Order: sequence, then C-alpha cells, then structure tokens
Amino acid sequence: MSPAHARSRPAGRVFRGSVSPGTPRVAPPAAMMGGMAGLEGMEEPRQQGQATAARWLPAVECERTRGERASFGDPTEAEVKLPSLGESAGTARRLTLWVVQHKWGLSPQVSEFAVLLVSELVGNAVRHTGARVFGLRMLRRRGWIRIEVRDPSRGLPCLMPVSELDVSGRGLFLVDKLSDRWGVDLLPRGKTTWFEMRVVDRER
Repeated sequence: MSPAHARSRPAGRVFRGSVSPGTPRVAPPAAMMGGMAGLEGMEEPRQQGQATAARWLPAVECERTRGERASFGDPTEAEVKLPSLGESAGTARRLTLWVVQHKWGLSPQVSEFAVLLVSELVGNAVRHTGARVFGLRMLRRRGWIRIEVRDPSRGLPCLMPVSELDVSGRGLFLVDKLSDRWGVDLLPRGKTTWFEMRVVDRER
C-alpha cells in the first residue's frame, strides 16, 4: 500500500486498503475473474464495456430470494446469520443483489461489483475460518454503501500479489481493485471484514 493510502489504525481495527478519491473502479481482466469464490455455475459478466457488464444479473426479485429473506431476514435491518456452507454464497449473493438493486435502487454495475465482492468475502469465511455460521450486514449512508461479513476467527486475511495465470488467491485482489476502501475490524471473538463503495442514487 502506497504512503498516500496509509492510515492510522485505531485499536481493534486493521485497515487494509483504500482508493484515492476520484479514482474510478475498473474491472480486472476476465482471466483474473474466473473461478471466484462461490460463483460456480454463474454466468460471468460480459466484456463489452461497463454499461453492459451487469446484464447477467436478474432484473427482478425472484421467489427464491423472497423465501431467503423470510428465512434469514433483511441484512439492512440487522445482521443476517447464514450457515457456513458452500450454498450460502448463493444466498448472500441474492440478498445482496436484492438490497443493492431493488431496495436501494443503485446502478447495475454497483450491483454487479457488490455481488462479486460479497461472494469473495463469504468464500473466505466459509473456507478458511472453521465457522459454523457467519454474519452478513449491509449499511448505507449518503454517497456510500458498506457490506460486512463477520466470522469467529481472528486470523487476518492477507492481500497477496497475483497474476492472470493464478488459479486461486484472487479474492482480496478483487476486493482491493473494485471497492473504494476495505478493511478488517478485530472483535473480542472474531472479526468483521468489510468493504465500502461510493455510489450515486439512480433517478426514479
């Protein structure tokens, strides 16, 4: 992390990255987005420019998402607890998509990036923490959204250099590239890994 991105570190919080104000988010090459955590069986974004990148996301809320909200809750109202299973990545993606695109009315590209990054954080929590459950929380304030994944492990994720030929270890690389800032909050029992994105409300 360059000196321009360095921050002070309050007790209990570990900052891992940020993007300077005004820096646009640019999707990494398609070769580096294959095999992402929890995205198996999902069509990858089209590579015909950012305006069409989110066509693969469903436009309307589906019955499955309604059932999951009834079972687990709304992550904007309270932390949603999901079982630490591979299929929970799909649940987290659908809840994220419903919140960002339907409830908050944000752009398809913001929805796509949020879904992708949630999938990476959930994949890390499921594979590397030994947790039985993890928590998903989504927050919004003017001009920003924040998405958190909480797990009971205090082991810190590590941002490693990757190349287009790497077949694993790209999760935090994508979080670092596509979010405006991200970090880890250490808790008495576990941690919260989070990312934030600058947003503009869509006109209705």
